[in-house]
This record gives sequence, C-alpha cells and structure tokens, in this order.
Amino acid sequence: MKKDIDIPKVEDVYVAVVNEYNDIYKTQDWNAYIINDKEVDLDVVLIVTNGYNDEKITSVFRKKLDKLPAKSYAKIELMQEAVFALNNQFKVTFFEGNQMFEKTYVFRKNTINLKALQPVPLMKVKGVMVK
Repeated sequence: MKKDIDIPKVEDVYVAVVNEYNDIYKTQDWNAYIINDKEVDLDVVLIVTNGYNDEKITSVFRKKLDKLPAKSYAKIELMQEAVFALNNQFKVTFFEGNQMFEKTYVFRKNTINLKALQPVPLMKVKGVMVK
C-alpha cells in the first residue's frame, strides 16, 4: 500500500525560473532550471511539468536527466509568459544512492515576474525559486 512506502524529505534541490538574455534571438527568455545544491550526485532525475487553473490545463512536458552532478544545475524548459497566469507545477523524482526521493514544486499563478527575482544558489543570477 502507498502508506507503507517511505519517501524521505527532499532538501537542497530546488526549481528556479530565471529571466535571461538569449544571444541567438536577442530576446529576454524565461527558463526553468533544476538545481542540485547537495554534496552528492542525483541519478535518474525525472521531471514532469504542466500549468493549470480551474478552467485550463496545459499539456504535460517530461524531461529525464541520467545524472545531475553535485553542486550543479540543468535547464528544464523554456517557459512562455502566457503560462505565468496559471499555477506551474514541477514534479521531480530522483535517486540519491539507492533511495528514491520525490517532491512537487508549485509556482502559484502570477508569482513568476520581474519583481519577485531573488538570488539563485549556484547560478549567480536572479530568478524566482521554489524550495
């Protein structure tokens, strides 16, 4: 049964949405990143994202990383500003050693904006982050 499965608390793994300049298209883009601020590597990182509210739901986006090294980060996806009016959910599952971890990160509607920028660990940029 589900209650018999022990899934420990996730610490030092974050999702951040960063506003950064795109050199190719000469635009400011919003990109979502997963950040591993742990001292150990994460294996088989699975990320499932979508946006939703009471009336709408976006299509589901899935991404797999075989390994996310310690003290590193990886881009998840480019985000269109139109989805910021929705709740944006990132379900993250990974293995640390032989133990599975899982956490859902939710950016509530309209919380991703330029006024909400804060320093993002490891990246040396500012973004909107969910811990």
